[in-house]
Amino acid sequence: MAQNRSRRLRKKLRVDEFQELGFEINWTFDESVSEADIDNLVDQFLVEVIEPRQLGFHGGGHKQWEGIIATQAIGKCTDEDTAAVNAFWKDKPVSNLEVSDLYDIWWG
Repeated sequence: MAQNRSRRLRKKLRVDEFQELGFEINWTFDESVSEADIDNLVDQFLVEVIEPRQLGFHGGGHKQWEGIIATQAIGKCTDEDTAAVNAFWKDKPVSNLEVSDLYDIWWG
């Protein structure tokens, strides 16, 4: 059954035009990677992929990292965003790289 919701309620519920799509990411740095190199690679990831695409990354780790990526403002990540993340980590010293499909980050 279709529901007629006000704009305010749609925004509060984060549905329809206020739906937010994001994706999860997991990776493990190779044992040979030093702490300084990890810091540099993560900084490079933020500067080269996350910031230019106006995304946000919430996550962390030590050798094994995990997190969620979403837009900085209300919006939807795209398949191009997931491709950019995959492309960045593809030739880096990491293993077990997993990038999930897009999903509704509020209603999963």
